Amino acid sequence: MNAPTAASHLLPEIHLREVPPALIDALQARFGARCSLAQAVREQHGRDEGSLQAPPPSAVVFAESTQDVADAVKLASQYEVPVIPYGAGSSLEGHLLAVQGGISIDVSRMNQVLSIDAEDLTVTVQPGITRKALNDAIKDTGLFFPIDPGADASIGGMSATRASGTNAVRYGTMRENVLALEVVTASGEVIHTGTRAKKSSAGYDLTRLMVGSEGTLGIMTQITVRLYPLPEAVSAAICSFPSIEAAVRTTIQTIQLGVPIARVELIDHHTVRMVNAHSKLGLREEPMLLMEFHGSPSSVKEQAETVQEIASEFGGNAFEWASTPEERTRLWTARHNAYFAAVQSRPGCRAISTDTCVPISRLADCLLDSVAEAEASGIPYFLVGHVGDGNFHFGYLLDPNIPEERVTAEDLNHKLVARALALGGTCTGEHGIGLHKMGFLLDETGAGAVGMMRAIKRALDPKNILNPGKIFAL
Repeated sequence: MNAPTAASHLLPEIHLREVPPALIDALQARFGARCSLAQAVREQHGRDEGSLQAPPPSAVVFAESTQDVADAVKLASQYEVPVIPYGAGSSLEGHLLAVQGGISIDVSRMNQVLSIDAEDLTVTVQPGITRKALNDAIKDTGLFFPIDPGADASIGGMSATRASGTNAVRYGTMRENVLALEVVTASGEVIHTGTRAKKSSAGYDLTRLMVGSEGTLGIMTQITVRLYPLPEAVSAAICSFPSIEAAVRTTIQTIQLGVPIARVELIDHHTVRMVNAHSKLGLREEPMLLMEFHGSPSSVKEQAETVQEIASEFGGNAFEWASTPEERTRLWTARHNAYFAAVQSRPGCRAISTDTCVPISRLADCLLDSVAEAEASGIPYFLVGHVGDGNFHFGYLLDPNIPEERVTAEDLNHKLVARALALGGTCTGEHGIGLHKMGFLLDETGAGAVGMMRAIKRALDPKNILNPGKIFAL
C-alpha cells in the first residue's frame, strides 16, 4: 500500500463553465419563481457543512417532481452546463460545491412518502424527505428506518453518499438498505433500478452503482428502503473509562463475542467537555462509550449485563442507565450535536472532519496513534466514533484566518488516512469522497479501479454535467 501523496492535500482547481443566458431564460420560462438567481439563495446552495469554498452556482431550481428534475437536466444537457443535486446541505466533503459552475437542483420540496408496504417492511419516498420526517411518517406502523448519520440528512443525500451512522453496527448502511431507485440520467431520461424484492440476479446491480455515486451518475427522484420492526425493548447506557484504549478494547471484545449491540459510540474527553457546555449536561469528562441495546426485555438485559462485565474488566466505571425515551433522547441528542458543540467551543472556527474506518481488530492501533499526533499538534480537536464497526471521526478545529492551522490540520488528516489504509481500512467510512478526499481514493483503490470509475462516468455522462469535479478528475 502506497502512502497518500502530497497531492491529497490540494483542493481541486476551479474551472467554471459558462452558463449561457439562453439557459437561464429557458429555466425561468419553465420554472418561473422556482428558478432563483438571488445571491443569498445561490450562496446557500453553494456550500455545505465542510470547510471548503467555491463560487456559488449561477441559479437554483427548486424541483417538486420527477418531471421537474428531468426537464432541468434536459435543458442543462442541451447547453452542456453542470447540475448539482441539493438535499439538506449537511454533507462535509464539498459535495455541493459548484467547482465547475452550473445549476443547483434543490429536491428538498420533493419530501413525500409515496407508499408504505408494512407487510414487506419497505417504504418508497422522494429524495428530499429527511430521516426524522420519514420516521415520524411511519411511527404508527410499528416500524422504523434505522440509518442515523447524526445530522437530519435527506434520504436522497444519504443514498448518494452511502451514509451509515450510529446504528450501522446492527442494521448496516445505506448500501444494505436501499432496494430500488428512480433516477434521472444525464440526458434527462427517467430509469428504474431494483425492486421491492429482497434479492435479484437480474443483470447489473444498477442500484448499488447509484448508491454512493454522489450525484455524478444520476439524480435520485424515488428511493425504496428497508424498514425494521420497532424493538420491544430499548435501553441505553453510558460508561466512562480511564483511557480511550480501555473504551476501544471494550468495544472490540463486545463485537468479537457476538453481542448484538445496536449502537456503541465513543466520545473522547475533549468532546464530552464540549457537549457538556453545549447541551448543559454533567457527564464525567473522561473517555466514554454511549451504548444502546434493542430486543426483548430479557435479551436487552442479557446484552447489557454482558457489556457491563466486559467494561469492568477494562476499568469502566459509572455505568449509568437511560431507560426512558426522554433520557435516551437527551443523550443521543447531545451526541448528535457533538459537531456543533465542538465548533461553538472555538468561535469563528471551521472544522476539517475525517471519517476513516478500519477492521475492528486494528481500531485501537489506528486511534491511539492518531490521538497522540493530534495532541502533539496543538490544534483543538474532537473525536467521536461509531466504533462498533471500526468507524471514527476526528474534527480538527482551525482558525480560517491562520493558514498555518489549515496546513497542520490537513497534515493530521493525511497521516490518519495513511495509517488507516496501511491497516486495511478506508479513507472514508460514510462521508464520501466529494472534493476533499479525491487524492486518497487513488491511494486506496489504485489507478486501475479509478480508471474503471472514470470509464463508467464517461459512458453514463458523456458531457460531464452531473456534479462534475467530484470523486475524481476526468
